[in-house]
Amino acid sequence: MGLYGLMTTSISGMAVQSDRMGTVADNIANVNTTGYKEASAEFATLVAEGHVASYVPGSVSTIARRAITHQGDLTYTNSPTDLAVSGNGFFMVQSPSGTPYLTRAGSFISTNGELVNAAGFTLLGYDLLNGGSTSVINSAAGLVPVGTASLGLKATPSTSGNFQVNLPSDADVSTSLPSANAAGADFAGKTSIITYDNLGHKVTLDIYSAKTGPNQWEISVYDNAGASAGGGFPYTAASQLTTQALTFSGTTGKLTSPSPATLSVNVPNGATLNFNMGNTTQLAGAYIPVDATANGNGPSAVDRLEISAQGIVTAVYADGSRVDAFKIPLANVASPDNLTAISGNVFATNKESGDLQLGTANSGSLGKIVSGALEKSSVDLASELTTMVEAQRSYTANSKVFQTGTELLDVLVNLVR
Repeated sequence: MGLYGLMTTSISGMAVQSDRMGTVADNIANVNTTGYKEASAEFATLVAEGHVASYVPGSVSTIARRAITHQGDLTYTNSPTDLAVSGNGFFMVQSPSGTPYLTRAGSFISTNGELVNAAGFTLLGYDLLNGGSTSVINSAAGLVPVGTASLGLKATPSTSGNFQVNLPSDADVSTSLPSANAAGADFAGKTSIITYDNLGHKVTLDIYSAKTGPNQWEISVYDNAGASAGGGFPYTAASQLTTQALTFSGTTGKLTSPSPATLSVNVPNGATLNFNMGNTTQLAGAYIPVDATANGNGPSAVDRLEISAQGIVTAVYADGSRVDAFKIPLANVASPDNLTAISGNVFATNKESGDLQLGTANSGSLGKIVSGALEKSSVDLASELTTMVEAQRSYTANSKVFQTGTELLDVLVNLVR
């Protein structure tokens, strides 16, 4: 049993060194793979049972490990959808077949309106626009693909603005007020402002200012679409939107009523638009529009995505408006180094790793999400080359033991000659 035992032992020694070389080969091949975690082969002895007076050689086995918790260095890019985790946690992604996995590979680009990494896995998050802000802590339930496919065009109705003008204190009292909506209406000034309805249509508001008495004015608002054929008065009855009385101080020229100084207009097929008139004055001089603006916009597409350290994905539209669209959670398990590695640089949970736990990035024990960055491979190339030389030498030594064993067997066989 002695010679056969030592040959068997040397074979196991060569086998484990082959396994070790396999991890080195994998690591070197993935030295530039985003989010890759280096593998290693650890050895364990297998002791054969024997008598006290005789030694029975055993063998050695390998245990494959991955340093999944080893943080790789961050490298920064110009793409806001390149994501890295600084600290604990994993992105949740799904395969083309819909199976959820964990990964640290955050090189996401927009493909068919979804954020997909280099291995073809789609980033998952909670849909904030449709009530998906509440997470299930131990399941991927409720997660949807993150991207722009579901955002589409967006139109914002006008809801606020400024209407601040100087009304001439020496103006004559109007003999035919604009609020009467009659031809030949008498007014001190007119300002037209573009606003937007719920569908993003432009609605032009004609705002007339007319003096009704000492320090007394009225503001009348009409929908320009209802103006007469020649423009102006009379408008259609439906186009008369609102009239607001104003009172000024005869001493300072400042507005005293209404208070707060607000002009509310119901935009046709739109929202209630509240104009701030706080700085409207009645002073000597001409009718001067100082600040006449309104918010809102017509249909616009998503221009880019911005992602915060907490994983909030904000869609920035071409008009500059912003909407929080998704929340990217981070996942973790009790023993990350025991996760099962799957092709595509992703990991699956198992009994040894523990169950999935989801949480908000940059809170508790979870790390933060860094937008415009990627986590580099955790492989140390110099260390791998050293390990390769060690494995090669050990393999050669074990093969020498095997060769010596065969030579001894030859001697034993030749003893009968």
